[in-house]
Amino acid sequence: MKKLTKALAAGAVISMALAGCSSGDSGPSKSGDVDLSAVKYTGTISVLTRYAGDYEAYFKQMKEKYEALHPNVKIDLQQESDQGYKDKIKTLTASQNLPDVYFTWAGDYAAQFYENGLALDLTGVIAPGTKWGDTMATSALATYNGKGTYYGIPFALDAKFMVYNKALFANAGVAVPTDFASLINSCATLKGAGITPMAFGNIDGWPAIHFITQLNSYDVPAATMVADFDPKTATWDNPGYVAALNQFGEILHQCTTTGTEANGSDYYSQRDAYSRGEAAMFYVENLEFGATVPKGSKAEADGYGIFRLPVPAGAAGDTKALTGAPDAFLINSKSKNPALAVDFMKFVTNQENAALLTSMTGIPSPVVGSLTADNSSEQLRTSIKELQAANSMSIWLDTVTVPEVADAFLSGVQGFISGDKTADQVMAGVQSASAAAKK
Repeated sequence: MKKLTKALAAGAVISMALAGCSSGDSGPSKSGDVDLSAVKYTGTISVLTRYAGDYEAYFKQMKEKYEALHPNVKIDLQQESDQGYKDKIKTLTASQNLPDVYFTWAGDYAAQFYENGLALDLTGVIAPGTKWGDTMATSALATYNGKGTYYGIPFALDAKFMVYNKALFANAGVAVPTDFASLINSCATLKGAGITPMAFGNIDGWPAIHFITQLNSYDVPAATMVADFDPKTATWDNPGYVAALNQFGEILHQCTTTGTEANGSDYYSQRDAYSRGEAAMFYVENLEFGATVPKGSKAEADGYGIFRLPVPAGAAGDTKALTGAPDAFLINSKSKNPALAVDFMKFVTNQENAALLTSMTGIPSPVVGSLTADNSSEQLRTSIKELQAANSMSIWLDTVTVPEVADAFLSGVQGFISGDKTADQVMAGVQSASAAAKK
């Protein structure tokens, strides 16, 4: 691999850091052991996000508003970029000095904190049926459910869609693809009209994995994937995994201009290329719609729509699954003031502030009723309707799997893109990594 990828930097880094924690720290800390109702509005709580840059103004405003309401409280707010967060959380985990409130991705990444006793069990305050829990989308809460216990505070609904340029589609006489074959055919038509069908860059590894996550969900039965995510029951030998890789290969070579050079192309520069109207499609998370089609851009002038990655013929999995997962925050089980930390996050996720999150950043919140015509685009609201109608959410392959398997997928798919590995060889590497993780 040429770069630390999103998955490896997330999963493996935390796994190694947790290895340094004493056995006495293992095991979840239950909310029943901690009184979260007696909030004392005094002291300092630390909050670590990964929203530096375009989105950091929101948490700055939350800090200022909360401190104004509670003058004896100080919020020590630390905001990092994705990579900065990964680096900092590794150090803080290894030193057992996590902040009171800290960001997490879904899947095995979040579960490691909880299962090692570093995140508080919040069942008593956020499970469905509680006052706070009933303000949240049930599917978002379920993503952070550890065998009946709830430990994550969902913050941002996140799902993957293909964004397309309406003017470029119309100029080429292309209709919105309804199945996988029509997607590939539309790419040929767009190329024939002198239009780049799809912008794509994979220097960080994870953009390709998002395609694979969705295609795996279509091609592999859900129960099989669940078993494969756990090294104790995994085989990773279903033929659907190879089919998904080869389908991704079709997209790569028929729809993009980067082809085997995609590993050297940056995701964000390709997103900007779409924004400038230089490509007809881009596969993007719905919380990035605003950044992908910014105000005043050529893409905005041309108009845009969204659609799910289409289903291949003969798909044996869940054809109504949708790739994505809600981002969330955890409460440090060793926090000296957990009740105040929980109260701050209740404030951040109340309906008024959840609506503000979307109007300020374009990020959709899991808080019921927070998305309106006044604070969001038609496309964003459509994406949430699609998310709510999905049979299930397919969590990013590079965070739902154990770190060894995530690494094997990331390095293997980069090898597949460069032509150094076949789909069968990629899966053989995944099987070996899973077997090693089992030991």
